[in-house]
Amino acid sequence: MRQRTVLTRASLLALGTSLASISVQAADLGRAPVYYKAPPIEPFNPWMIRLRVLGILPDTAGSSVSVAGAPSLSSPSSGLSISDQAVPELDITYFFTKNVAAELILGVTRHHISGNGALTGLDIGKAWLLPPTLTLQYHFTDFGALKPYIGAGINYTAFFNQSAANTSLAGLAVTDLHISNQFGAAVQFGFDYMLDRHWGLNFDVKKLWLRPEYSATVNNAIAVTGRANVDPWLVSGGVTYKF
Repeated sequence: MRQRTVLTRASLLALGTSLASISVQAADLGRAPVYYKAPPIEPFNPWMIRLRVLGILPDTAGSSVSVAGAPSLSSPSSGLSISDQAVPELDITYFFTKNVAAELILGVTRHHISGNGALTGLDIGKAWLLPPTLTLQYHFTDFGALKPYIGAGINYTAFFNQSAANTSLAGLAVTDLHISNQFGAAVQFGFDYMLDRHWGLNFDVKKLWLRPEYSATVNNAIAVTGRANVDPWLVSGGVTYKF
């Protein structure tokens, strides 16, 4: 009986020693790490649109005029003047990456054409312009809400609904007018200032090199040809929406 009691006490002592060892080892391991659920990653949407007011500011210096049978009107001082215009414009931007994108602008404008130099005061006519411009852009993303960008690309300007003025000045009146469609180069710079994840404000400037050939008829008899150095600045501002 005494031997059984000694064995029982020995067993309890061994069990207590084992439990103490386990506690010390658990304390040495430190607190178990707490795992938090990672925030969801929002999918990247590549589309952006902008609605802007677009100002088209032609720079017609260097336009040429050649008038058959009238050398005085064909002098270097003769040229064309094309009116400025402001219109609403929509552009669509697609982001290939967070930095590289392509932009297409869409809009139409109506311009009045008159003479300058030796042709000052001569009303030549009117024409509508459709100047879609596609640029490849690089967007800088290290400035917080401010997102500046630069770009370069190509423009194709279609002239339509052209009409001669048929208004006489000193016995001259333009009775027919045709301006050829033309490709041209384009460069741009601008920025978006994002108010939140979707909405922002935009300012953009483009320079186009646009120099179409044109032909006209004066008094239904005199042929006029030349090149119109339109070379417009496109200055715009408006609202950005990023999908």
